[in-house]
Amino acid sequence: MKIEKTGSPSQVRSVGATAYARQAKAVEAAQGVAPVSASASVLGIPETEFTPRVRDAIMTLMGEVDNLRKELQKTRERLEEVERYADQDHLLPLLNRRAFVRELTRYISFAGRYGTPATLLYFDLDGFKQVNDTYGHAAGDAVLAHFARVLQDQTRDTDVVGRLGGDEFGVLLAHANVEQGRKKADVLAETLRKNPTIWQGQQIPIAFSYGAFEIKGSDTPDIAMARADEAMYAQKRAGR
Repeated sequence: MKIEKTGSPSQVRSVGATAYARQAKAVEAAQGVAPVSASASVLGIPETEFTPRVRDAIMTLMGEVDNLRKELQKTRERLEEVERYADQDHLLPLLNRRAFVRELTRYISFAGRYGTPATLLYFDLDGFKQVNDTYGHAAGDAVLAHFARVLQDQTRDTDVVGRLGGDEFGVLLAHANVEQGRKKADVLAETLRKNPTIWQGQQIPIAFSYGAFEIKGSDTPDIAMARADEAMYAQKRAGR
């Protein structure tokens, strides 16, 4: 029986590879995977060598790369979460002292490099131990949480609020000179006085002192904190 000649082996392989590639594209489109033939082209694999075994190897490699990409994204998200926890106060939804000092350092740099004004406010609760002794530590935590919430609600997103110690708070006011900072501190103080903490149906009165200090480009974080603390004690001595 006579057999008709259908073409050279290389032509048959080319036709088979083309058909296989079409099928692979359909599968890859359904799976949301980049076309393997395109990857093979990028890798410099000749079409004549694009056999099923090569295709399977590329598919396996692409799957591994995709898994690595997903793992990298998860790792980045975990690191971001760890950083957020590292910056946050253990009790309040505020920056802790370490993170606040880092932001203060950044504001000092802006003041020195661009002349951008910024003011540091320092709040200190007076007689906070008495609150704990009279109402209990749960009530004391409620006072701190209320104080923090008022400071956050009454400042801008560009400002920074942090807990500097047990009953000490700092506020960084962006683009504010010392006069603007003092006015804002007075507004915050008035809001806090008019809105005392309500705990288990009763008001918990709390006194506090505060001061304002405009940040200089030549300052260090320690100097800026010390000056704001001095301003707070000066206000306390004046009985304001």
